Amino acid sequence: MNAHNKSIEPTRRDLVVGATLVSGALLVGCSPADLLSAGSKVDIGAFGPFIRVAADGAVTVISKHIEFGQGNHAGLSAIVAEELDADWARVTVEQAPANAKLYANLGMGVQGTGGSTAIANSWMQLRTAGAAARAMFVQAAAGKWNVPAPQITVKDGVVSHAASGKSAGFGDLLADAAKVTPPEKPVLKDPKTFTLIGTSRVRRKDSRTKSDGTARFTQDVQEPNLLVAMVAHAPLFGAKVKSFDATAAKKVPGVVEVYQIPTGVAVVANNTWAARQGRDALKVEWDDSKAEKRGSDQIMAEYRAAAAGKGPADLKWESFDTHGDASRADGEFFEATYDFPYLAHATMEPMNAVARVKGNSVTMTFGSQIPTMDQLNAAKIVGTLPGAVKIETLFAGGSFGRRGNFQSDYSAECVQIAKKVGGGRPVKLVWTREDDMQAGYFRPIVHHNVRINLDKDGYPAVWRHRIVTQTVMKGSPMPSKGVDTSAVEGAMGSPYLKATPAVDAQVALPDVGVPVLWWRSVGATHTAFVMEHTIDQLARKTGKDPVEYRRTLYTRAGAKRHLAVMDLALAKAGPAPAGLARGIAVHESFGSVVAEIADVDISGAEPRVRRVVTAVDCGTAIATDQIAAQMEGGVCYGLSAALYGEITLKDGAVQQTNFDGYRVLRMNEAPTVETYIVPSGAAPSGVGEPGTPVIAPAVANALLGAGKPATYRLPFVRSV
Repeated sequence: MNAHNKSIEPTRRDLVVGATLVSGALLVGCSPADLLSAGSKVDIGAFGPFIRVAADGAVTVISKHIEFGQGNHAGLSAIVAEELDADWARVTVEQAPANAKLYANLGMGVQGTGGSTAIANSWMQLRTAGAAARAMFVQAAAGKWNVPAPQITVKDGVVSHAASGKSAGFGDLLADAAKVTPPEKPVLKDPKTFTLIGTSRVRRKDSRTKSDGTARFTQDVQEPNLLVAMVAHAPLFGAKVKSFDATAAKKVPGVVEVYQIPTGVAVVANNTWAARQGRDALKVEWDDSKAEKRGSDQIMAEYRAAAAGKGPADLKWESFDTHGDASRADGEFFEATYDFPYLAHATMEPMNAVARVKGNSVTMTFGSQIPTMDQLNAAKIVGTLPGAVKIETLFAGGSFGRRGNFQSDYSAECVQIAKKVGGGRPVKLVWTREDDMQAGYFRPIVHHNVRINLDKDGYPAVWRHRIVTQTVMKGSPMPSKGVDTSAVEGAMGSPYLKATPAVDAQVALPDVGVPVLWWRSVGATHTAFVMEHTIDQLARKTGKDPVEYRRTLYTRAGAKRHLAVMDLALAKAGPAPAGLARGIAVHESFGSVVAEIADVDISGAEPRVRRVVTAVDCGTAIATDQIAAQMEGGVCYGLSAALYGEITLKDGAVQQTNFDGYRVLRMNEAPTVETYIVPSGAAPSGVGEPGTPVIAPAVANALLGAGKPATYRLPFVRSV
């Protein structure tokens, strides 16, 4: 540590805090960040926790957010580089260590990536960090050259004073700048003067390493004495190990040991193949007395009954939108029910992690989506301070929500096994595709029941809405106050409900033994479909053009952003191609509004989407190419689920095991996606997820417009 670095180290207070956490007690006077970072040791450089400048002037941006394909490192580093006026070609990105006090997601309170918040929550934080560092270099130059600071300019990492002709790079001024006290409120640039943000220069920083194979993923980790583990999980959710016979497993060459852990039986071996063969040789008897044994069809039938008012008496209903007098039942009405299946996240890289446990010391290496939760759960297993659990976060091959959950399921498994092994010996836990597909977690199944009374002009006068689904917030250390918004977002706050005089919208969250989790775009995965497909049906029922029908409702609701993205998408889409069906959908999620126009070929046995025109209002566009990439990825991911995605349970057991049974969109099935961005001076909002939920209703509306029946159940391959 140099003289200008600060170090956060464990203190006596940390030990008290840690003991409190492990015991489950509360400690008055501690913030969540204090509690969760207790025991950590992080060196902070002269320019703060987000910026490091090398002796040659190269700049490293420390990212508190994981990069698992979404490209956020490009945008995050661009924010810093813009305010710092660094040389973009000499800016690199490094993953931050796990420390909630320094690197918390400002929208979550813990260190974690999700909810399309990486750029949004870092916007002002990183602008301030970059501007402060720039001010330090300017002040250092002013003192060294004895010139007024306002006369100094910075460009591409070079500090200059035009009047004297003096200039110096960041490296030349580094020692002096490091001695300057950072300003608490540095002057930020006028966005009109941005030269990097919003330009095509902002490209991914990880493309080369991911192309040449030097990027590190968990599966790439190789260390001396590394063991590989696989776990035999119960075939039913909620079942426990009753007994097991490891005799045959231990005879497999390369198998080192077999351990029972809370989630099953782990086979530890010298290599992956031996671990797999050893696990296959295990004989496990399961206690399924408390397991979930209902099939998905039975669960959905119970949801339908509940929404129709025939559910159990103790089922709790919560209102998420109630206004006006919704008791009236006169006039023409529309009624529909919608069913949505369980969905797998189906990441290209299944779950895996590397852990080492020696006494109460834990170090982990893997793609950690929510390091704070992973620290906390690991600390509980070994009895140590959360911040003392060191995590090196690597790239990950996708997540879509799967890698971040309250139980830290797979990484906690790895720590459990590493604790059994002991001695600090590294253990790599590997989940197969079958493990990942069958052991959870899933997007929950959902049922909607909608009944709408129309006024004399054919617009909604009364909107009654019932949603039945499983909460993804069960087990959360941060329980929501009031209604679970993750189950109703997209319907709650919809401009269609705002434009309706009377609304009675409620949600019920029955307890089911299937592990569920947020899935890319969370509640919007189903609410966008229901709201947008319902609106199209209402328009056609009343003989109105679906676009103009929306325009009227958006105007009534004051939804100017919805109008803007719809108009932009329409302008860019042009006339509908001959022989193709066209549908439109517009939806707001994660602070962004997206309109999508889908041109669909319905000449074959299955619908084929040929072209999608996307318009997005996501506030200030930092990395335009990356926004386009996220819209493309979101469309294809959402289309994959809409066309084919479905996890089914039979007597509680998942039926799908791999991509042969859980079909996903192939490259030759992917549409051409065009992305257009609404100019905005607002703060950035999400782009990782908002493109996903809009494509399904756009396709359903195209089919409807072509004379096909309305779609009341996804996926389409079971509906058309």
